[in-house]
Amino acid sequence: YRGKSAAITGGRSTTSFTTMTAQSMQQRFMSGFAAGPGTERVPSFADYSKERSQDSSRAFTYFMLGASGAVLTSAAQSSVHGFLTNMAASADVLAMATTEVDLSTIPLGKTVTIKWRGKPVFVKHRTQEEIDDANAVNLKALPDPQDDASRVQMPEWMVVVGICTHLGCVPTTDSGDYGGWYCPCHGSHYDVSGRIRKGPAPLNMEIPEYVIEGEKLTIG
Repeated sequence: YRGKSAAITGGRSTTSFTTMTAQSMQQRFMSGFAAGPGTERVPSFADYSKERSQDSSRAFTYFMLGASGAVLTSAAQSSVHGFLTNMAASADVLAMATTEVDLSTIPLGKTVTIKWRGKPVFVKHRTQEEIDDANAVNLKALPDPQDDASRVQMPEWMVVVGICTHLGCVPTTDSGDYGGWYCPCHGSHYDVSGRIRKGPAPLNMEIPEYVIEGEKLTIG
């Protein structure tokens, strides 16, 4: 590259040319880690890494495993506690677990219907004639043979769950061919002991758990 300069000397104008090399014009900056053929130097990150022994790494791993196990155990305990709390009976359910009936309010020969745990329960004050008829039945002729004495605690009081054992309908009281209960849905007839006598029902009506103390009946 040639540089040109002009000067006036003694009224005369002269022009001179100066030759400049590329090396003098350009200052080359080179990185000590420049990539290229034959470059083998790799940046070192040793200053940014932490020295950790094998023992310290193992201790850290055990610590993380222990912490994770503790968290999982706590979560499991919380889930089990929540499940048991939800499954526990509420106060209103516990209140309905038992039902008390004043037997002195039920006239002889009459039947009342009591609600217990969402089910109807028939409480029948049986006459002596009804008791005698129930005991005179030939058990071999019954679809579900049971004697009357095994279904009552006191002969005059018949307590049964008022649900037909065929398809779960509620039978009508003091009706049917045997003077006990009759299910009009499919024609099942029960006697005064709650035993199936005729129709599609396969079993006698269920006897709930109950206790009679004087004039008080406690169901459940």
